[in-house]
Amino acid sequence: MPAPGRIGFRILPSPPRLDASLVDAFRGLASSNVADAMGRFGFMDPGIQPRSGLSLCGLAITVNARPGDNLMVHKALQVAEPGDILVVSTNGNTTSAVFGELMCRTAVARRLGGIVVDGAVRDAEGMTALGFPAFSRTVTPGGGDKDGPGEINVPVSCGSVAVHPGDIVIGDRDGIAVVPRADAAEVLELVRALVKNEERRVAEIQAGKVFKPDIDETLRKKGVIE
Repeated sequence: MPAPGRIGFRILPSPPRLDASLVDAFRGLASSNVADAMGRFGFMDPGIQPRSGLSLCGLAITVNARPGDNLMVHKALQVAEPGDILVVSTNGNTTSAVFGELMCRTAVARRLGGIVVDGAVRDAEGMTALGFPAFSRTVTPGGGDKDGPGEINVPVSCGSVAVHPGDIVIGDRDGIAVVPRADAAEVLELVRALVKNEERRVAEIQAGKVFKPDIDETLRKKGVIE
């Protein structure tokens, strides 16, 4: 049965949730390691910046918002489950905040995991005081409308990355990485292997093996050194 509403103004159901233990396994992993594990893809552009200095990890609830309007962002606060991350596309608007302190209080009361907005937020100090992870492209005092249209749980482009509902979103001070839900288990194993290699390299440096021999090997192959 089709969802009520119409294309461009509708609320779709969330996909079946990934196992909580799989999502939890990504908590604390660096966004850089996650991106490397995905072939150095799947990370948002550097315009998406942390606004409260807090990391996040959870399942995406996506919002496609009309520029300058946050009606569906308000509704997404109801649709989302505890721990979920709102991922919002404002379709290029950077001057009208779609999320601020009052909405943040609702998000905290709902125990949501954070928000990522390809657009503007406001009240950064208030969100920081509330301990809520928030990322956005800009910060502005200007507000928006609550008229719609918009869509919830549709694929969106956020920070130059495609985000689907139910994807795993990981954010820290370096930025945001997005793990496609279908690839989550594989990506987790790749990240774990990468972390082990990094730990091995750290041990080598601490033991006095400061430079990697493969650097010179690559330069010799390219005829730069003998």
